[in-house]
Amino acid sequence: MAWQSPISPGISWYEDSVGDRPEYPPLDGSVKTDVVIIGGGFTGLQAAYNLARAGVDVRLIEAHRLGDGGSGRNGGQLGTGQRWWPEEVEAEWGLERSRALFNMGETAKAHLFDFVARENIDMDYQPGHMIVAHKARMETDFRANAEIAAERYDYPHLHFMDKAETDRRVGSRRFHFGVHDAGTGHVHPMKLLVGLGKAAARAGATLHEMTGASAIASEGGKVRVETPRGVITAGKALIATNAYIGNLEPATAAHVMPIGSFIGATPPLDDFPDVIPGGESVCDSRFVVRYFRKSKDNRLLFGGREIYSSEKPDDITTHIRRQITEIYPQLKDIRLTHGWGGYVGITLPRQPFVREVMPHVTSIGGYSGHGVMLSNYCGKLYADMISGAATDLELYRSLDVPPFPGGAKFRAPLLFLALTWFSMLDRL
Repeated sequence: MAWQSPISPGISWYEDSVGDRPEYPPLDGSVKTDVVIIGGGFTGLQAAYNLARAGVDVRLIEAHRLGDGGSGRNGGQLGTGQRWWPEEVEAEWGLERSRALFNMGETAKAHLFDFVARENIDMDYQPGHMIVAHKARMETDFRANAEIAAERYDYPHLHFMDKAETDRRVGSRRFHFGVHDAGTGHVHPMKLLVGLGKAAARAGATLHEMTGASAIASEGGKVRVETPRGVITAGKALIATNAYIGNLEPATAAHVMPIGSFIGATPPLDDFPDVIPGGESVCDSRFVVRYFRKSKDNRLLFGGREIYSSEKPDDITTHIRRQITEIYPQLKDIRLTHGWGGYVGITLPRQPFVREVMPHVTSIGGYSGHGVMLSNYCGKLYADMISGAATDLELYRSLDVPPFPGGAKFRAPLLFLALTWFSMLDRL
């Protein structure tokens, strides 16, 4: 019987296509270690992998199974640079910092490719990505994006697509124009995560599933992480729970908000060769973004429904099918073989949250929908910081990431109202 994640709704096509996942034993009694990591997604596992390779004694705990959270259930799109276009980051923080952040995103991409090659992980990588416009008045910005990337950021892989090219590449007349990115692509996130877990274990990291953290404290130069299965005492700790922070640590919870994002998978579209014939991934220009791509076996994986809380929806596939039909009327009778969700962490400025939230305890999360590359790289950067290899994580730590207004009681309703407003603007 397929494993149903207790924290994320639905059984994903990723889970069904990856085969049996390795199981890692729960913690059995109190232990001491150099570094304890809370959270078994991309950030935590990359940190564990790189720390173990550097000779650090490291233990990672995951409350459920590796891949139950957003790392194993996301849209699989890599993107380029940061969450915002570089000119948007530039307007906020200036050209120098914008270039540094863009280059970090590109280094993150290169790190991921180097890692999977070194560890011989097949993550079903497929090249190409498109950002497509749902409003005609965005043309000036779309045309400028490719020019700015080449001229100011040394990134020559973007080109503007007119209406005809966009229609042909997407296989839909729904969009006005777009930008094609030949320097990135998309992956099978669960295959990547499973391979990363195996690599971390081979490197010497101790991984524990079904071991949730119930409390964390820092005192006397040591960190104590309490679990129902024992206490872990460590010199340092990494909180890498992202959207699943819950009530474990208040600073992270105040800065990282969970958003539920949901995906549907069709059967292989062998009878519809016009749907994304080049195999690229696609996202649109809505604030409440729709994102979709073809799997290696020719399924359409379509994400488009979001909820702005950690509550599980009663239905997934009805809303997804409606949005698929808006873009691809020819698929109006297509069934969905899978419908699932996962929760991503967002921050107010849509930049990662990196902070020492108590002595010797660092929290990293809030990748805001751009996490496949950035979370893997931030895990490596944390390990570099601990082992003394580099301090590049300071670039993210230096960003002004304010808390959500309203505290724990009002932040979710306020965010819901704000994003409902943006959703309405998407339709105007």
